[in-house]
Amino acid sequence: MPDYTDLARTIAALTEGETDAVALMATLACEIHHADERFDWTGFYRVTAPQLLKIGPYQGGHGCLVIPFSRGVCGACARTATVQLVPDVEAFPGHIACASSTRSELVLPVFDAAGEVIAVLDIDSDRPDAFTQVDAEALQTIVDGVFRHPDLVR
Repeated sequence: MPDYTDLARTIAALTEGETDAVALMATLACEIHHADERFDWTGFYRVTAPQLLKIGPYQGGHGCLVIPFSRGVCGACARTATVQLVPDVEAFPGHIACASSTRSELVLPVFDAAGEVIAVLDIDSDRPDAFTQVDAEALQTIVDGVFRHPDLVR
């Protein structure tokens, strides 16, 4: 498990003063992806139209280009604005297999300063049951600290 305190400190230092959402997403995707070997694919899906996510910055193999809010784990996260902690993606109704190697998934809502979902952070693992509530809470705190900035530019 990563040292989330250290990861948060590193991300805060790297993103200090930055308000461009895509630049922030690229930095977080890289830092989070390389923080733990469980993280096989780490990236953002951005809200680009009502009820629609499009791929944003990521680390790992290819991802799905477009995900409607009505489909998959990422869609469920965007639709409900709640963390999706999925120990077995095969058991998740409507799971979208962007990569056949994915066994478990953690998806976090990304909120702006007004509390609107602007993206989701998707972390996939090729291991079953790879993520814990500790991962979810620590990563959500990091994401909130970066994206709830009042001057964020999307």
